[in-house]
Amino acid sequence: MKGFLAGLGIGLGLGLLFAPMSGEETRSNIRDRASDLADQAREAVDEGRERVSRGIQAVKSTAERVGGSATGTEGV
Repeated sequence: MKGFLAGLGIGLGLGLLFAPMSGEETRSNIRDRASDLADQAREAVDEGRERVSRGIQAVKSTAERVGGSATGTEGV
């Protein structure tokens, strides 16, 4: 992910250097792209949180099943 973001930044920088736009158009373009990138970053963070939460729930569920069978009444 870091490599992608670095490549994106380099591409944006080179694109801005060689783009035939006015200063106002360039600033607007930068704002739009920065906003898009921030949205993508927020989505990636939210997705990561959801994945971690699901993993924690899976571990808890497995621990409860294992713990329940270890304290059961087998052999009584």
